[in-house]
Amino acid sequence: MDRTDGRASTFRLAYAPGVTPSKWARLWTQRLPEILLELVHTPSADAVRLLRDGDVDAALIRLPVDTDVLSAIPLYSEVSVVVVPVEHPIAAFESVTVADLADEVVLHPLDDVLDWPADPGEGWALPGERSALARPATVADAVGLVASEVGLVVVPQSLARLHHRKDLTYRPVDDAPRSQVGLCWVSGRTTDEVEELIGIVRGRTVNSSRGRVTPAPDGPPAPAPARGDRSAATSARSRDEAVDRRAAQQRKSRSMARGQSRGQAQAKGRGRRPR
Repeated sequence: MDRTDGRASTFRLAYAPGVTPSKWARLWTQRLPEILLELVHTPSADAVRLLRDGDVDAALIRLPVDTDVLSAIPLYSEVSVVVVPVEHPIAAFESVTVADLADEVVLHPLDDVLDWPADPGEGWALPGERSALARPATVADAVGLVASEVGLVVVPQSLARLHHRKDLTYRPVDDAPRSQVGLCWVSGRTTDEVEELIGIVRGRTVNSSRGRVTPAPDGPPAPAPARGDRSAATSARSRDEAVDRRAAQQRKSRSMARGQSRGQAQAKGRGRRPR
């Protein structure tokens, strides 16, 4: 975090591919307009390094992380989907299971963010036949191979949207592991600005007791009124209220008198009406 005269001037927030920080960034700008929020788009693994080196102040990345060094607040988990060509038979279904992918070539990119155990006996295991190809370097490379009909790839839904192509579609994989996104920061560097961001992502209002303390205005506080002054003010208010009540009673009396006069005049008029 850049600082000027002891105060933060810039807060750097890293975020992983597929994560959308726009809502929280908008709230930050509304609440802390004096501190520039700089967004840094980077893979989760690189974001952890940037956090440790002090190059960013916090990060919205995929969990888990090393909690011996980083503090983390889980925010949400994502549905996992399988990316397929639009003409693939899987595209005809609303969703599939891991077992439905058993006969498919499922690519496993090196930057995969899903927790597939290496041993098929350990709960979830990467489904499908193993491709003779080397593992793609990135999810983007794997999506390109799917478009070439080399195989399929299972990714969080946000990454499928990020790498969307007209010739591809995706379907939820109901029992695949999910990716969880969280807010992370170095445990030993929980600054006031980090606390502000924690409040924002947790949905605290600007007036929350755990939010930022509003600074006191410059100059000495206004003195409390003296006891004699308070008594005089109370007496003045009482006199004003009594005057208002008397005026209201007078208006009511005049209104009733006018009504009686109109009634008498109408009665006299009826008495002169010819039979």
